[in-house]
Amino acid sequence: MTSRITVTARLLNLALTPASGGRKRPEAAWRQTVAAAEKAHGRPLNDAERQFADEQGFALASLAHAADDLTPLGWQAVHSDVKGRLENHLRMNRITADHPAVLDEEIRRPVFVIGLPRTATTLAHKILALSADHRGPLMWEMLHTDIETDPAVIDRRVRALAKQIGAVAKISPLWEVIHPIRVDQPEESLFLLPHGYFHPLLRGPMPRYQRWLESRDTTQDYEQLKLALQVLQFDRAPKRWILKYPLHLNDMETIVKVFPDATFVWTHRDPTTAMGSMCSLLETSWSMARKRPDLGAIGKLSLELMVKAIDRARTARSALPPESVVDVPYHLLNSDPHRNVPKIYEAIGAEWTDRDAANLDSALARPVTDRRHEYGLTRYGLDLDGVEAAFGDYTRLVAGFNR
Repeated sequence: MTSRITVTARLLNLALTPASGGRKRPEAAWRQTVAAAEKAHGRPLNDAERQFADEQGFALASLAHAADDLTPLGWQAVHSDVKGRLENHLRMNRITADHPAVLDEEIRRPVFVIGLPRTATTLAHKILALSADHRGPLMWEMLHTDIETDPAVIDRRVRALAKQIGAVAKISPLWEVIHPIRVDQPEESLFLLPHGYFHPLLRGPMPRYQRWLESRDTTQDYEQLKLALQVLQFDRAPKRWILKYPLHLNDMETIVKVFPDATFVWTHRDPTTAMGSMCSLLETSWSMARKRPDLGAIGKLSLELMVKAIDRARTARSALPPESVVDVPYHLLNSDPHRNVPKIYEAIGAEWTDRDAANLDSALARPVTDRRHEYGLTRYGLDLDGVEAAFGDYTRLVAGFNR
């Protein structure tokens, strides 16, 4: 199997060690970050912003205290992540204060692509965002949400972010194989959510943070997502937003509260196959953040969170109009996409045009290196029977879809 991280990553960990002392005292490090953000924005945080900042700091501290083997790269990554979410929050608040009309933007009939990770959610998202009438938020737009339209400013911003994202491939070659990221292409909407299970899934167990997630109402997270879409849509021709994040599964009830006319495209694949692939992705991610990734912990956390997400989604679905959820079996996107993709468009009430058909092959193109992504359940302390039992009749439901 290809190495999870490179020699470059090991050298970077050594070089970053002197500047990563904050991982031993995360609360103090975060206070300094918040003070710097206040200075940059020219004013103290208001009460709501202070709460937002405190909660981001809680996520940072929860990881630092839970991971005694957190690497300097891991610390820098999560610190940069939560800092960026705070800066984006403050930026959007400034924009709406200067341009109140942003809040009048209507986000109509958004599509949320959901499904277990590794079930072709990325492919479905890419295909649906292909339409000239649709729009998927680009990676750089989510990392720096703004109303800026000057091409020169945007170009500088995109090139700077592309350089940052490009560093990931130098740290972990497998990441480029498993989930290649491009700043100028649509990406997962987790980058617009203040909080979520993406933190422990990408970096390792965070018990305090996970318990906190279980106890909270996620409405404010999706209101922030809506605000980001309003900012990105402001003073531009509105298009139908296509959003994708597997663990929107957890929040379907909240999503329809914030976006009452939302449609869900739910991809399905045999969980025993999806789980092995997902665990491999997590091992790669954890290897960048921790010195000694626990493979058994990867399997346990993955299975626990994915079973819970499927159960919540099925419960929420039972209260939704049947037409608001479109089921897409994994094989549909692989066996005969030219015949089946137009059916998906029809199911969500979108027009399939000759232009869409002409562009489909480019949307379907995948790097040949995908075949180097190897994985197996037993590596992560899981087995076929145990995974099937954990998912219960969902496994049989997926099998029915794939007949």
